[in-house]
Amino acid sequence: MSLSTPFSAPQDPKAAAKGAHILVVDDDKRIRTLLTRYLTREGYLVSAAAGAKHAAAILQDLTFDLIILDVMMPGETGTQFAARLRQAREPLRSAPILMLTALHETQNRVEGLEAGVDDYLAKPFDPRELRLRIASILRRARRPEPVDPFVRFGLFSYDPARNELTRAGQAVRLTTRENELLRLLVNHAGAIVSRQSLSSRASEAKAAERSVDVEIARLRRKVEEDPSAPRHLQTVRGQGYRLVVDSPRAMKIQSERR
Repeated sequence: MSLSTPFSAPQDPKAAAKGAHILVVDDDKRIRTLLTRYLTREGYLVSAAAGAKHAAAILQDLTFDLIILDVMMPGETGTQFAARLRQAREPLRSAPILMLTALHETQNRVEGLEAGVDDYLAKPFDPRELRLRIASILRRARRPEPVDPFVRFGLFSYDPARNELTRAGQAVRLTTRENELLRLLVNHAGAIVSRQSLSSRASEAKAAERSVDVEIARLRRKVEEDPSAPRHLQTVRGQGYRLVVDSPRAMKIQSERR
């Protein structure tokens, strides 16, 4: 990659990983400027440091999704700096590192990998290869999306950990039996739950199942905007009831139970 390398518009918008923040560490001002411009046009947020000492100061205040690190720098080398980061506390210890170097000897690559870098790219390099390597590292390092702790249906949210129901953020009072019914329906979200399974009594099955209908009607008045035309707590004629939810977490619960 040289100063004559033409800049191009991002060819893969997803590669920018929603504005991932990259730290470029290189003592060569021209390389820092070139990489900063190129990566910015690729859709990344970019910061730059002139050496390991400068980078260490920046890392005290900011967290980065990737560090692009030159090997040959005055003072602390890139390899030494990478090894020091791997001994630091999180999140520095796990920060992805792409090492750049003008050296081609196998020993230099081995030393970088032993220091804990994630990938290695020798100068001069093709900007397309740089882009693909960055995208690959970020894809491997991408943290999973946090799981919604609530089961949601319409204006209602149910917290399975606390057994609490809210409507538009306001607590909805449930009796012990209503909470028991709702918890069972949440645990089988989207699936039909029989009246027998919802019954609290093992004997007198018919009477117990009829009592479930009454209890469901009461619960429905608390979890439906229009209990006469229920959208979420639905009756499946001849089989039982099911709770239709729109929470990804609830779908996950159901898929794990199959």
